[in-house]
Amino acid sequence: MTYLTLFFASLLAATLLPGGSEALLLYDLSQNYSVSFLLLAATAGNTLGSLINYLLGYKGSDYLLHRGYLKPKALARGHALFEKWGAVALLLSWMPVVGDPVTFVAGVLRYEVWKFLLLVVIAKGVRYGVVTALYLQLP
Repeated sequence: MTYLTLFFASLLAATLLPGGSEALLLYDLSQNYSVSFLLLAATAGNTLGSLINYLLGYKGSDYLLHRGYLKPKALARGHALFEKWGAVALLLSWMPVVGDPVTFVAGVLRYEVWKFLLLVVIAKGVRYGVVTALYLQLP
């Protein structure tokens, strides 16, 4: 149940809803649960949450264009920028405040989903790995 709870907390933390999962990860680490399973649960949940943002952007882009919230010219400019800087931006998807909108924008701009998933898994995994490594270094 611990791993499932961390999975869902991490999933929700990665959506556009406010929240964090690092505190729960640290608590679970202090309870001597499997480090590998905790990292897997947190990374998988957070990645799936980012994929939800991506899908919302992907499916919502037609609506945004139709309603006039997004102009075709701005969309074209966004495509050009994201083709150039999208990989770097997605590697920053672990960051609070910045990361969630970036994953949504990737969907709006229809960034290739396999590239998206690869970059987001790396970003989220490294973030949880660093948090875990720092915790394990404490005396």
